[in-house]
Amino acid sequence: MARLKVLYGFHAVTARMRHDASTIEEILYDPTRRDRRMLDFLAQAEKLGVRAIAADAQRLQGLTGSDRHQGVVARAGDVALAQNLAELLDSVVGPPLLLVLDGVTDPHNLGACLRVADAAGAHAVIAPRDRAVGLNATAAKVASGAAETVPYITVTNLARALRELQEAGVWVIGTDDAATESLYETKLEGPIALVMGAEGEGMRRLTRDTCDSLMHIPMFGSVESLNVSVASGVCLFESVRQRAAVGVTKR
Repeated sequence: MARLKVLYGFHAVTARMRHDASTIEEILYDPTRRDRRMLDFLAQAEKLGVRAIAADAQRLQGLTGSDRHQGVVARAGDVALAQNLAELLDSVVGPPLLLVLDGVTDPHNLGACLRVADAAGAHAVIAPRDRAVGLNATAAKVASGAAETVPYITVTNLARALRELQEAGVWVIGTDDAATESLYETKLEGPIALVMGAEGEGMRRLTRDTCDSLMHIPMFGSVESLNVSVASGVCLFESVRQRAAVGVTKR
């Protein structure tokens, strides 16, 4: 039997129920919570045929390693999302819109990036297996359900994966503060992969050298850089704007 993952929080668990309730083995909940939100949640679980089991705070804490579970924890299998680049490219209809993260090690940042990727209609988030955070329970919680809808594809060699995308006709655009071309001067309506580096460090040299082009986000205030999830949102939604202008709709 495949190993079950832990999801927690109302958003993450409700999103999984709506997306594919059959993958949920069981839900554990805090029976001391009798507020409307919990009652509605349990009613939805019952309607969808998901088993809900009362559990004490100690067990919920032990399963999640966090006190931010909101009294709701699910043990669930994987959903049917693309698992590798080949599957991803075969499944995309229209020009791909991809987010590539190089060196993002904070699960909160990963979760937020997945959330903005989902909101922008991106087809996947891609990251290296090394120097990157895995899709753990914290990342899924922050993603507020986006971990169930946006494939998170990890690759052994990021530069090689970028070259595979290029061979498939995807234009790879990196973000770099030193780039001469700005975000608003860059064409983003076609098949693209936006590459974001970690805040402060940026992309690794080999990743930067592999990109087809580089662009910077114009900064008009006193701060020097944006959080990677904020920068991802700015770039993704500029692409969404440009795509809409030429008639390309969301995924």
